[in-house]
Amino acid sequence: MKITIQKLVAFCLILAAALHFSLAHAGEGAFGWIYTLDLQPKGKWEFEQRLQLNQTQAAGTYEAWTARTELEYGVTNDFQLAGYINSYYTSANQNYTNPEACEDAPTCTGGYGVPSSHDPSKAYRRGGIEGGSLEAIYRLTNPVTSPVGVGLYLEPTWGRNKDELEARLLLQSNFIDDRLILASNIVVANERLKFIENGNVPESMLDILIGASYRFAPKWSAGVEARFHNDYSELNLRNQVQRATFIGPNVHYAEKDWWVTGAWRYQLAGGTCMGGGEAECSNARVWDSHSVNEFIVKVGFPLN
Repeated sequence: MKITIQKLVAFCLILAAALHFSLAHAGEGAFGWIYTLDLQPKGKWEFEQRLQLNQTQAAGTYEAWTARTELEYGVTNDFQLAGYINSYYTSANQNYTNPEACEDAPTCTGGYGVPSSHDPSKAYRRGGIEGGSLEAIYRLTNPVTSPVGVGLYLEPTWGRNKDELEARLLLQSNFIDDRLILASNIVVANERLKFIENGNVPESMLDILIGASYRFAPKWSAGVEARFHNDYSELNLRNQVQRATFIGPNVHYAEKDWWVTGAWRYQLAGGTCMGGGEAECSNARVWDSHSVNEFIVKVGFPLN
C-alpha cells in the first residue's frame, strides 16, 4: 500500500483514539525529544504515538515525516521495556543549493531518505513502514528521591533506510515540589545507512540534549530544549563531518488518563561541516539529514 502523509497522519490519529480507554494516570513525557526518568511502574502498560516533521532546507522543499508507535511496559519500578513500529513519508524537490553536492547542476533533490539512485533533477515522494525498534531504560537513581536522577538507555533499530544502535545517559533533577524539571540526555549512536548507493554506509553521532520544563498550572507545563549535534562519517565517533545547534520551546498538557506534548526545534545559523563533509553545508547551516525546523507531537495513554 502506498503511504501518503495524509494516510500517515490519519493512521496516527485513529490508532491513538482507538486506545484511549484507560482511567489510570499516565507516565508523562514533558519534553519533545529528551527522555526523562518518569518510567512505567511494575506491571503497567502505556501506549505512545509520536509524529515528527523535519522541514525546510537551503532551497526548494523538504519534508521528512516520521511516525513512531510505541508500547511501554514496566518490568520493575526501575526497569522499562518498549517496542516501536516506525513509519515515514519523505517529500523533497530541488532542496540542495551547494554546488559541491549538485556537481554541475544549480540545484538538485536530495536529503535523508532520498536514495542516491534517484534522478536529482526530479521531485521525490515516498512513504512506508520503516522498521522497528526495541528500547530498554534502567533507572539507577530516582529524581523524586535523589538530588540527581540517573538512568541508562539502549535502543537497537532495524529499518529500510538505516540500522542503528543508540545509547543514552539520562540525567534529571526536580525542583520546587517537582514543578520544575531539568533534564539532559547524552546520546551516542552508530548507524548504517541503506538508501545510499552500495548501502550499509557507516556513520555515528553524538548529541547533547538539555532542557527545562515548568508546571505553571495544574495540567500545563512549558519550557525549552536544545540539541547540540555532532555527525561523524565513521563508526564510534571517528572523523567528524558536521556540527549543528537546535533550540526551541515545548508545551505539555496532562489529564488523568492521557497526555500530549508538542515541541519545536530551530537550527541556529553557524553550523559547520568539516572533514570531507563540506558539500552538506550552505547558508551557515547543516543539511543532508537535517533541516531548519523540527516539530514533534506525542500523545500517551496508560492501558491498565
